[in-house]
Parts: sequence; C-alpha cells; structure tokens
Amino acid sequence: MAFEYAIALTGGIATGKSTVASLLGLNGLRIIDADTISHRILDENASWISERFGSEFIKNGKVDRPALGKVIFADPASKKELEAFLHPKIRSAIEEQSEKQDALNYPYLIDIPLFFETASYPIKNSVVVYTPKTLQLERFMKRNGFSEEESLRRIESQMDIEEKKARATWMIDNSSNLKHLQNECERFVETIKGLYPAPKV
Repeated sequence: MAFEYAIALTGGIATGKSTVASLLGLNGLRIIDADTISHRILDENASWISERFGSEFIKNGKVDRPALGKVIFADPASKKELEAFLHPKIRSAIEEQSEKQDALNYPYLIDIPLFFETASYPIKNSVVVYTPKTLQLERFMKRNGFSEEESLRRIESQMDIEEKKARATWMIDNSSNLKHLQNECERFVETIKGLYPAPKV
C-alpha cells in the first residue's frame, strides 16, 4: 500500500523547501521529489504542450518551463487544463516510488509543493517549511528577478503560508539564516527518529 510511512514535505514559493529537502537528505531521511518527477513528465509530454500551447514553448525537445509558467500563471483556465493533464501522471509515478519506500517500514518524505492545495494524497503527516509572507516575497523577487506584481501573483496562486503552517503536523522555520535552518532540520530528524525504530537496511 502506498503512502503508509510517507510524510508530506511542503511549503510555499521561495520558503526554502529545496534547501530543506537537501539538508534532511544529508541527515539521513529518504526523499521522493515531486518536482523532479513533474519536470520529467512535462518533458516526456512536450509534444502535447506544443500542440496545446504552441511550439515556442519547446526548446531542444524540452519544455521551456519559465516561458510556459508566465502564460499559465496569467490564465487560470490554461493552468487548470495543464494540471488536469499532468497530475494523474505525476501521482502515478509518485505512488510507484512510494510503494518501494513503504516496504522499508520507515518514514520518508515526499516533497509535494501543492500538498494542501490539491488534497490528492492520502498522507496523514506533513511538515511545512515556513517563511513569513513578507520575507517570502522578498526572497522570490531576489531569486527570480520578477516584479513585485508578478511575484505576488505567483505566491498568491498557492494557499497562504500561514494556513499551511496551521494545517501541518510539524514546522521547519526558515525565517533566519542557514545555521538556524540546519538546526531546525536536525531537530526535525531527531523528532522522527524518536517516533520510529531504526529502518530495515
């Protein structure tokens, strides 16, 4: 059965989820990355993207995600259509990997950016990477070079980070520096180790 030992790792745009995933991996937790899977599936379906949205979104056989993203985030109907096409395929691939991880009878993370938004995974426990919205906006603008208006549109396309924080089982706070974040990740790993016996090797 898939998802039995899964913990959803989630957050918001520019809250530092990828950094947290790396740190948790370094601390010994196994991670299934939904983003990596979705990027692979997107590229595998480049011909569908080309037919539906235009060949200008394909470069060297791969989907130009930044260019497609600008169109998708500005058009809710297109976003909905793309998600309806991709999500079942992504879900199937994640489920397959999840079943392999469950066989070890020990918790593992599934990095799902839109875990609360889609509510499509029967995962009981979750950990949210938290950054206050003002800092989230600042980091996103700095990282992506988008205008404040475009950045806010992206951030507000997701559930508010305070709502995610309220819903999550655990929180990893990323409102300070890297050292603080490392300590937060180590604390979370110790919490998981305290709840479960050592995994099968």
